[in-house]
Amino acid sequence: MLRSSYVLLNSADPGFSDLTQDDQLRLIKNGFFEVWVMHCAKLTGQGENTITFSDRYITRHQIELMFDYEFVLALFNFINSINSLNLNDSEIGIFCAVILLTSERVGIYDPKAIDRIQERLIEALKIATVKHHPGEPNTFPMLMMKLPELRSLGAKHSEHLDWFRANWTRLSVPALFAEIFDIPRYGEPEQ
Repeated sequence: MLRSSYVLLNSADPGFSDLTQDDQLRLIKNGFFEVWVMHCAKLTGQGENTITFSDRYITRHQIELMFDYEFVLALFNFINSINSLNLNDSEIGIFCAVILLTSERVGIYDPKAIDRIQERLIEALKIATVKHHPGEPNTFPMLMMKLPELRSLGAKHSEHLDWFRANWTRLSVPALFAEIFDIPRYGEPEQ
């Protein structure tokens, strides 16, 4: 998914490829969870107690076993509120690009360049929501108001990942999860 996100952004906005490679990688890696939530939201029905991804799903109870109740409650509330906006794939795609291109990410070298790209994407998102929701002028502002909520979820998720990293010797973490989120796995040398 990280690679497909890079390809998507690179083709969607030529300015992305002008960013330093370090900034590109930090944006994608630090925004991964938030984009994943948006992807899962479009695959999850309103009020469902499961999150679907690819050809599998995970129940709310299973997520609560990995994370705390408040985090899971906030996650499902966010998914339901995003779904209530009835966004189409184009709007979700542009919103995901806005999510990724956030200059406040840790370790960013050129925040001004990222802000310029994000401004263009926000304008494109506004045009798309006005076009696809002509009788609903609040769709764009409501969507933009979701950004802080999503960022808060991302920050809480990062706190959970920090705990996983600190306690990795007591955990059994799937290889892909460990790779994406830099969590050592039991039986592998620590870097």
